[in-house]
Amino acid sequence: MNNLQETIDNSPIATREDRSVYQFRNIFRFFFFSAIGIFMFFIPIELNDKSSIPLDHLVTWLRSLSSTASAYYAMILVLLGAVYPFYKKTWRKSKVEMVLSGFKVLGAIAAFLVLFEIGPAWLMAEDMGPYWYYSLLIPIGVLVPIGAIFLAMLVGYGLLEFIGIFMQPIMRPVWRTPGRSAIDAVASFVGSYSIGLLITNRIYKEGKYTKREAIIIATGFSTVSATFMIVVAKTLDIMHIWNLYFWLTFLVTFVVTAITVRIWPINKLSDDYYTEEGFPEEIIKENRIRHAWEQAMTTAHNAPKLKENIYVNVKDGLVMAMGILPSIMSIGLLGLILANQTPVFDYLGYIFYPLTWVLQIPEPFLAAKAAAINLIDMFLPSLVVLQASLETKFIIGSLSISTILFFSALIPCILSTEIPIKMSHILAIWFLRTVLTLIIVTPLAFLFL
Repeated sequence: MNNLQETIDNSPIATREDRSVYQFRNIFRFFFFSAIGIFMFFIPIELNDKSSIPLDHLVTWLRSLSSTASAYYAMILVLLGAVYPFYKKTWRKSKVEMVLSGFKVLGAIAAFLVLFEIGPAWLMAEDMGPYWYYSLLIPIGVLVPIGAIFLAMLVGYGLLEFIGIFMQPIMRPVWRTPGRSAIDAVASFVGSYSIGLLITNRIYKEGKYTKREAIIIATGFSTVSATFMIVVAKTLDIMHIWNLYFWLTFLVTFVVTAITVRIWPINKLSDDYYTEEGFPEEIIKENRIRHAWEQAMTTAHNAPKLKENIYVNVKDGLVMAMGILPSIMSIGLLGLILANQTPVFDYLGYIFYPLTWVLQIPEPFLAAKAAAINLIDMFLPSLVVLQASLETKFIIGSLSISTILFFSALIPCILSTEIPIKMSHILAIWFLRTVLTLIIVTPLAFLFL
């Protein structure tokens, strides 16, 4: 039964003309808004002698209007983000929340000192606080809310549902998850891990994912968003090969996930449901195109008006930025201090050095150090290889996305959900994803660059 058609037919105003209007509106929404989202994220254009995707051009233009305003805007987000857990009283929800809330307060203090140039000499060093604040916090603070507008168009009007139906036959064989998880996976990759984890947690609690399926999705698909990938690409100065970087990273991430679901610890997890009785999805084997189109039209029909959609997504984007910026400022700076002032990551880098040497990465020890530091934050590896060769930058840029798990944001987010996973399993999955990503992405980088 066509759910959309049934909804329209049962409406008291469902005349033939009304149905035609509804159908035209839904088709228009699906194609028009999805096309805008695809254009803003995936179609590079040249502007002012710079080739990049339209979203990057837009954010660059907005920042150029007033660098001072951008700096104060980011400071406001950081301060609000530090206060928010105490306002919502979520800071005492768990030990993880307490620690993370403390880091947010430290991040706000550090950002304030950097902005007003009253911090100690080590903090005000050009490659420490100012670099972190002006090169990362401000671009992220502007990019996330603006990107949320176009992400709403990309994922909110039926495109993901349409793709998801066609992905159903391969999700179970390849990634051992239900077909519906395709929407979850792509929403995480092109949207954000926070959106992905929100979806995953809700579906798990509804009994539509097993424990193992929820953990696969949370640790295998919940990457940082396409908007954050732009920040990494800009930091590494590889925006001129954005589409190659995006699609190869996309491929590597999901290939690595396909491997990790078949080995320890994931393959030993139970298939228990959160609820007493689970609700496995219905398998569609026939008329796949019709079902995909119906799902897309239903989503387009039920989607809110564009103004409402933009309002909700910008609001969510701002809240997300508030939550991320102070954590990045504190944990990121801590990682920089450990990386620049101590030999901690030099020692940890030796864990991966034999592998990077065997793979013949141009700067093997630098790449190994970047791989180790990726556990702290996904931006830090890029800073380690800023002066490296294009191949090394590409490999580490891809690695920082594909490993997925990092302490400055994603790991605390996973631990704050109802998804049951041990810290020892998180660390094991991170290590395996790091090794597998290096093995897979390195020959691809040499082949295409």
